[in-house]
Parts: sequence; structure tokens; C-alpha cells
Amino acid sequence: MARPIAGQVVVLTGAGSGIGRETAREFARHGASLVLAARNEEALASLSREVDRLGGTALVVPTDVSDFAQVADLASRAVERFGRIDTWVNNASVSTYGTVEQTDVAEIRRVIEINLMGEIHGMKAALPYLRQTKGTIINVSSTLGKRAVALQAAYCAAKHGVVAFGEALRQELRHDGVPVRVVDVLPSSINTPLFEHARSKLDGLPRPIPPVYEPRVVAETIVSVARRPVRQVFAGGAGRLMEIGQRISPALVDWYLSGPGRIVQTQRSDEPDDGRDNLDEPSRGLGESTGRFGERAKSTSLYTRWLGLHPARGRGAAALALVAAVVLIRRAGRHR
Repeated sequence: MARPIAGQVVVLTGAGSGIGRETAREFARHGASLVLAARNEEALASLSREVDRLGGTALVVPTDVSDFAQVADLASRAVERFGRIDTWVNNASVSTYGTVEQTDVAEIRRVIEINLMGEIHGMKAALPYLRQTKGTIINVSSTLGKRAVALQAAYCAAKHGVVAFGEALRQELRHDGVPVRVVDVLPSSINTPLFEHARSKLDGLPRPIPPVYEPRVVAETIVSVARRPVRQVFAGGAGRLMEIGQRISPALVDWYLSGPGRIVQTQRSDEPDDGRDNLDEPSRGLGESTGRFGERAKSTSLYTRWLGLHPARGRGAAALALVAAVVLIRRAGRHR
């Protein structure tokens, strides 16, 4: 069990918009001390004011996570201000949309630098301080860190890498008896400004793959695992279903995505793309948590709340499902 949220010092990257911004609000509601990092200084300043109003305390540190020196400075300034770090949330992310042939090598490299190396930088910078507090690293990956899809090759590669790197670190910490927890949070499709900020080679604005969840689902998940760490949790049951399908038959998932799932078509909206993105330069403005695709977005996930955050329940449900499957298979065999 970790320290109560009201007493925690939390470093949060990618805090300017989307999941990061909503997560900062959720931590603030519980009275946490927050160190807010992103490239958009204007968005961080406005978020800091929100955090204060909601009951938290905020330190703003503009940071490009692709630069390890800046991330190391972020960790140092957090400890200088608050005396320690209890939870480090790696969340900064960018995206590109287009086929592998359409995407430049420089664009692929930039996604890897931020989405993968940025989280590796966070793990490296945080670890010496978390050793002292027996703290927690929370890596925000994605369902696409378990199953890749067309048009997002670089993003998927980075998110797979985050899961793999964190898994190796978790094993090393266990071997050495270091009481630092490493948690993977894997969001399903989330209604954030990521799609408006993505660099796209599509004919229209990119959109999330349905079903879509609101950022609050992920924010509540992150705060929950900061309080009670688990190994891995999907934020949104749709992501868990995708991962189960991938385990059972990757070929079947291939067929579904290229056929009934229409994965290429579902990622392209009818809205025009303004051509602006945050790949090389930070986004502008005060920052928003939600994006344009919330018409049918789910505001909660019963799976995450009742099973994902409670591994014992999840294992029990999986065992019951397996028993039911065996019974059905045997019955079907008797009727042949």
C-alpha cells in the first residue's frame, strides 16, 4: 500500500492536455502535491491555477521529455521543492497518422523519442528518488502497446517498447529486493486532443477507434494505482477485450481489423485537418482535457473499476470464464 494520495508528491509528464491534464485535476481533488511537466508553458500555468482551486499544490516545470537533461532537472526540482517523490507518472505522448511508406523516418524517430525514450528518461530520472520513498512508477502505455494497428506504426512501436522496458525494470527491481513498483496503465481509445494535435497524412482529421472513453476513466485509474499499485491495468474494457483476442488468435484479430473492424476507415473522420501538430513544436493555448469525439464516449468503465483494479477479482472472473468455456465445449461435443 502506498502513501495516501493527500500526502503524496506526484510528478506528472504530459500534463498540459488530455489524460495528463485530467489526471492532474484528479490528484488535486485528493490533495496531492503535483509537479507538472509539459512543453506548453501557457497550458501548465492555467493548470496550476486549477490545481490550487481544487485543493492541490502545484510546481510547474516546462519539460521536453525527449531530452534526458531536462527530465533529470525535473526530478531534481521536484525534490528541491517538496523534499521527495512518491509517484512518477510517465504520460507525455504525440502521434502520427499515415502508412509506413507515407511517414518520414524523422517523424518516426520523433515519436520514438517522446513516447518511448521520454518514458525511459522518466524511469531513469525517478528511480534514485523512488528508492528512498519506496515509491511507484506509472507508465501510461496504450492498448496499442499490446496490439498494433495500421496507420499508427510508430506510436504502436513506442507503446510496445514502454511495456517491455517497464517489465524488464520490474524484474530487476524484484531481483535486487528494491521496493519500487512499476505499473502499466493501458488506455483504450480516449477522447483527448491527441487526434487534433497529431501529424496526419490522412484526408481528414484522425479520430479514435471506437468504443471511446472520456479521459476521466484513465485519470481515475492512475490515481487508484498510485494509491494501490497493481502490475498492469487496462483503462476501459474494450482494450482488455482486444488484448484477449490477441492472445487467443492474432490472425483472427487481423481478419477482424481488416474486415468487420474496418480499422483504416474508422481512424479517419469527415472533419478537415488544419495541418497543425505538436510533433516538433508544443501545442498552443490553455490546454484541454477532452477532444472533439465525445458524442458517444463512455464516462466510466465497469471493467476497470470492478476487475482491472482488483487483480484477485480479475483472476476469479477469468477462471469462471474458462470453466464456462470448458462446459460449453463438452456439451457441444456430446451433441455431435
